[in-house]
Amino acid sequence: MILNKEKKNQSKSFLESVDIGSSSETPLRIDAFDISDQEKISIIEENMKSILHTLGLDLTDDSLKGTPKRVAKAFVNEIFGGLNPIKKPVSSTFDNKYQYSEMLVEKNISVYSTCEHHLLPIVGKAHIAYISNGTVVGLSKMNRIVDYFAKRPQVQERLTIQVVKELQSVLNTDSVACVIDAKHLCVNSRGIKDIGCSTITSEFGGEFKKPEVREEFLKYIQLETSFEGL
Repeated sequence: MILNKEKKNQSKSFLESVDIGSSSETPLRIDAFDISDQEKISIIEENMKSILHTLGLDLTDDSLKGTPKRVAKAFVNEIFGGLNPIKKPVSSTFDNKYQYSEMLVEKNISVYSTCEHHLLPIVGKAHIAYISNGTVVGLSKMNRIVDYFAKRPQVQERLTIQVVKELQSVLNTDSVACVIDAKHLCVNSRGIKDIGCSTITSEFGGEFKKPEVREEFLKYIQLETSFEGL
């Protein structure tokens, strides 16, 4: 119980420290963490029952009776788990003792997010690069940062900016770049129903604003890599 109170206070402190109105921040209310995750699950479960009932579904059916709770738990703990700053990955950095001075690229990072306009999936790949300013970060931390900011209602432009800003903060350098190429099911499965299109967004900071550095990064992410048989 004490731990839950500490987590709630940490989440509230985070909200008080950011500019909620900033276009690069997820629009959260200041009271977003006044209730526990378990309370949120209970409330969402009841609302989901109402939605499914309104659609005409029989919630006494064996296949459906557990759906409201399953959806509620998935929303709070998984699909939108990145809304809670408590789940933000701790990004440990290390001194660049080997004096690696070129860009480091992590490509083909899986992106699973949710469009905040229709609550439908966004699925794609992120490609990240940075040039060390004296520190480096563990490779898996870049994947975790992408996953953390993706696990919330999102727009792809904001997600791209949030990933870059977080890595700039962690690495203490402006020289960070991110490109995301993703399919939006709000376009693919409804409305125009164009299953062939994808959306590309990019954000470049520091050295990556130079055309020659940006071009080098873009060449790297276009390289075909195959690890079949490994």
